[in-house]
Amino acid sequence: MTTVSLLAALALGACTNAKDVLEPSAITPPASSAQSSAAPQGTSTTATTPTTTAPAPSPAPSTTASPRTSAQTAALAKTRLQVAPIVGASVDAAAPLTAELQTRAKQRGLTLVGSTDQTATHVLKGYFSTMSEGKDTTVIYVWDIYDPSGNRLHRINGQQKAPTVGSGEGWPAVAPATMQAIADQTIDQFAAWLGSGGAG
Repeated sequence: MTTVSLLAALALGACTNAKDVLEPSAITPPASSAQSSAAPQGTSTTATTPTTTAPAPSPAPSTTASPRTSAQTAALAKTRLQVAPIVGASVDAAAPLTAELQTRAKQRGLTLVGSTDQTATHVLKGYFSTMSEGKDTTVIYVWDIYDPSGNRLHRINGQQKAPTVGSGEGWPAVAPATMQAIADQTIDQFAAWLGSGGAG
């Protein structure tokens, strides 16, 4: 009896481990270990049945994941994005924005190039303003995407509302997290536009 309760406690400990919960790849090992622990209590025929059913779900996610990103990956790989100086935002507000643009671009497989780089395929120009409403501050943004010749190809615009930081108004009241959220949305929308054929 004590051996069974000890095994049950170990199984529960494995389930409550954060790594097992957060990582999808870790879901399969606990299932197989649960089946193998059930095997000694049952017959050898029950042990072979789960083994044949276990490999069946694993090919399905890999086949659905690759077609979804192939067009986008190809478009992003050949894109060299140049970010022009931000218009309208303070230096303090622009710093977390540009840092997050770089981070998100790397995650998406985008190459960011400097302002003097002549190999840029796209130029991103941002225009920002703020609007205070009670306890909230809204950041309004517009991004224009140009080709190297200066022709506008696409526009991304939106607004991000967040609680005011401190007692100030305007840019001092905008939290870095608000600007980071705008950067994430911008790169995601830019990547989606490229993946839908915008690169052409």
